[in-house]
Amino acid sequence: MRVVLCERPGPPSVLKVVEQPAPKPSPGQVIVAVACAAITFIETQVRAGMVPPSDGATFPLVLGNGVAGTVVEIGFDVDPSWLGEKVVTTTGGSGGYAECAVAWAEDLHRIPAGLDVQQAAALLADGRTALALSRAARIQPGDRVLITAAAGGVGSLLVQLARAAGAATVIGLAGGEQKLALARSLGAHVTLDYRLPGWQHAAKRAIHNLGVDIAFDGVGGATGKAVVDLLRPGGRYLPHGMASGAFYDIPPEKAQEIETIPLRSAISGPKESYVLVEEVLRLAALGHIRPVIGQIFPLEKAAHAHAAIEARKTLGKTLLVP
Repeated sequence: MRVVLCERPGPPSVLKVVEQPAPKPSPGQVIVAVACAAITFIETQVRAGMVPPSDGATFPLVLGNGVAGTVVEIGFDVDPSWLGEKVVTTTGGSGGYAECAVAWAEDLHRIPAGLDVQQAAALLADGRTALALSRAARIQPGDRVLITAAAGGVGSLLVQLARAAGAATVIGLAGGEQKLALARSLGAHVTLDYRLPGWQHAAKRAIHNLGVDIAFDGVGGATGKAVVDLLRPGGRYLPHGMASGAFYDIPPEKAQEIETIPLRSAISGPKESYVLVEEVLRLAALGHIRPVIGQIFPLEKAAHAHAAIEARKTLGKTLLVP
C-alpha cells in the first residue's frame, strides 16, 4: 500500500510517497481503508521537528492521527458488526497518511446519516476541540467573543458555536479578505485582519470599549498578547494553538485579572474526548454546525498540503485522499 513517509524532521519536502506492506490487525484492532485523512497543524510541527511525535513514535514515521473510511479487516476479538462500516477514528497518533490505517475498535465512530466521510474526518479533531473549548468558555447570551484564526478548522466551528450560544458580538480575526468573508458567512458579526495595523482599535470600537468576555486564541505570540489586552477584567482566555510558533506567556499581573483555560483542562481524557466526537458528529448531522473543508490534496501532494498550511494559505480543514 502507499503511505506518506516522513523519514526525518525537516521541510515539507521530506514527505515522500512510498510502498509499504499492508498492516494486519492485532487483537482489539481494525484496519480502515482510508477514504481521507485529516491534517492537523501539530502534524506540520512534528514534521518540522518543532514538536516530538506522540506516544513515543520515532522517525521515520507516517504522520496522521485521524482518518475516515471503511473497516475492511478486524482482529479476532472485535465485534464483526464493524466490518464494512463507514467510520471516523483516531489512529492513536500516527499512520493516517496512507491507503490503510490501523485503529483500535474502541476508538471507532460510526458516521451518522447526513454526513459523508470527508465531513466526518474534518470534524474528528477540530470538532472535538471546538466543542470542548466552547463548553469550557461557558458562553452566555450577550457575551462578547473574540476568535483568532476564525477561518481555520477550529476557529470556523467556534464562530458557529458562539453564535449558537447567543453571543451578542462575535469578532473573527483572520488574514486576508477571503478568510474574513468565510468568517462572516459563518456568523461573525465583526471580522478584522490581524495583519493590518489598527485592528485592536477597530475591535474596541465594535464593542464600545467594554472589553471582550471570552477570547479563543489559536495563534499565540504577538497576536495572543493583543488578544489578552482586549479582555475585560474577569474575562476568559482559552489558548489552544500556536500558529505563530509559540503560546503567549501572560505576565503575572495580567494573569491575576483574567481566567485562563488551557485546552488540556477542557478535555479530561480519552473517554471525554470520545464523547465529544460523538456529540459533534450528531450536531453536524442535524445541521447545527458544518465543517469547512477548504482544500483536498492527493497523497502525492502531502508536501504541498503542509506547505500551504504553514504559509497560512488554507481555509478550514485540509484533507488528504489516497
